[in-house]
Amino acid sequence: MSNRWKFRPAHLGFAVLLGTVALPHPALALELFGYCLIGKCESQANDAVEFIDPRFYSLTFDVDPDTPEKVQDAVKSSSQLWLGRDAAVAGEAGIIARSKGDYRRILAALYDSGYYGGTISITVNGREAADLPAFQELPTSSNIAVTVEAGPVYRFSSAAVENRAPENPNPDDKTIDLDETGYIVGEEAKAASIRKAGRLFVEEWRQQGYAKAEIAERVATAVHPDKELNVRMRMAPGRRASYGDITVSGTERMDPDFVAYMIGVEPGAEFDPDDLERARKRLDRLGVFSSRRIEEAAEISASGLLPLSVIVNEQKLRRIGLGATLSSVDGIGIQGYWLHRNLFGKAESLRLEANIGGLGATFQPDEFDYSLGATFTKPGFYNPDTDLISNIFAKRDFNETFDETSAGASLGFKSYYSDKITLSASGFASYGKFDDAFGDRRFLTAGFQSDIVYDGRDSKLDPTEGFYARFDARPFYEWEFGNPAARFEAEARTYYDLSDDGRTVLAGRVLAGSIVGQSISETPPDLLFTAGGGNSVRGYSHKSIGIEQADGDISGGRSVLETSLELRRKFTETLGAVAFLDAGIVGEDAFTDFSNDVKLGVGVGLRYYTGLGPIRLDVAMPLDPGKDDAGFAIYAGIGQAF
Repeated sequence: MSNRWKFRPAHLGFAVLLGTVALPHPALALELFGYCLIGKCESQANDAVEFIDPRFYSLTFDVDPDTPEKVQDAVKSSSQLWLGRDAAVAGEAGIIARSKGDYRRILAALYDSGYYGGTISITVNGREAADLPAFQELPTSSNIAVTVEAGPVYRFSSAAVENRAPENPNPDDKTIDLDETGYIVGEEAKAASIRKAGRLFVEEWRQQGYAKAEIAERVATAVHPDKELNVRMRMAPGRRASYGDITVSGTERMDPDFVAYMIGVEPGAEFDPDDLERARKRLDRLGVFSSRRIEEAAEISASGLLPLSVIVNEQKLRRIGLGATLSSVDGIGIQGYWLHRNLFGKAESLRLEANIGGLGATFQPDEFDYSLGATFTKPGFYNPDTDLISNIFAKRDFNETFDETSAGASLGFKSYYSDKITLSASGFASYGKFDDAFGDRRFLTAGFQSDIVYDGRDSKLDPTEGFYARFDARPFYEWEFGNPAARFEAEARTYYDLSDDGRTVLAGRVLAGSIVGQSISETPPDLLFTAGGGNSVRGYSHKSIGIEQADGDISGGRSVLETSLELRRKFTETLGAVAFLDAGIVGEDAFTDFSNDVKLGVGVGLRYYTGLGPIRLDVAMPLDPGKDDAGFAIYAGIGQAF
């Protein structure tokens, strides 16, 4: 095995992303992929508008202090005077127009919160804005005062709906419960609740095939003496519809018939809005379109058919990506890829990848890490929700427990069973030369891999609630030693929002794995289990937790168990912190007997939230460090640790 240079006392790894990066002079700003991460970026400066007659104003904004704080915040957030208080306005007319418009905006905010008896006063230099003529002369700097008396909250004394859709017998056609809208007698009479209930009543009819359902009448009457609101809605479902012809426009290189096929609906089938939502997601998965729309015809035909129009705009055919990584353990790595999005007109993609690593960690070219790969994907192979995927690769890799030179290929399917469930199955074969704790060996392996993933998280990069689960089964046969075996791995992650607003989250993760049928010395090292690193037990070197052999070298094991617990707190819209505890153990047998020590890592981290996801910086300390572990380790990346 190679002996690479290692840095102590800390292992620091981070990614250098090559994209749209701007560092304006002076270098006090950072813009990444269009998002301003630090300071005031050039794109923001370019957005500034130069007015011919800039006018400024000082603002006093008073909301009745007895009004709930969330209502006060909603009122201020609706006010253009409040939101734009630090910026210039385009002339006198701009100040007057903004002031007059705030009556309507603030009133809508009060109605949305259930306040129908409020009063609003907006004065400009002592005069009510509503009384000012459009071209009233104003001083260079005006004094504006906004006073809002919200009054008492109103409640629904009646919340009626006529001709509501009957109960839907199809359990797949789900809508939210009426209770979730707040449109209930005795509840606060929020205008937002009325709108939400109206959308629900329309959706209930649409879920049963009535594509043109609408609210025919909506009447709301405020009874001011009783502080009540009476509301009545009447539904007009129209006719039941079935799908008509599908027309596709905007294609250049894509086959329009294939686009229609990927919509996944049959002409003559009953209309279901869930079908169209799934169709939009299929078109997005193709990765070919920069924009797409599915429009329903304005009217249902006399025969009950509803034609659909699909309007798309294609992206460029090819894409090239380049990136780099820097690690004090592994040195500098360079990665690049070339992607063709649409080889034959049906969104077939070909991705070629090349990676070189270890530059600087070693100065011997024959000890660099290399990898080459090609992946071909054909969407809609069996049905619109199934992709055919083939892959070939060759690589040379050096890590803590083994050195590898190998090549292989796989062919299989990936099925998007539902929005949350993905199924995959493939056959694979590989041949590799390995140098590890058991010496220099070769393995020829072939087998079958299948996995199922359930992803019910509200976000992949920054989840605050939901559940994620994955199960992988990989039976295989190894020819050099003549052994059949099977590798299993299961993982679960869960998230609990302690604050109900996503600012305080408790996250947990468990991973377990087992290999049955072979001894460690006769199992390909890349299939054995190890632990340690930024996505495993933090504080320990990558893949450094394993089975210590008689000569002191570390090998992988036939079983693994990892757990992580993390408390995340978001202090502002951009800054947050975490505290975490990781644990892991690798076993020599197929089932961990805990005869080895459980490795524990503890630490804290910072999060900087961007439109790309949180930028992560974690500092972890191993509680039982091994010979290759430092006193602490630092990890950086984009997205939460799990």
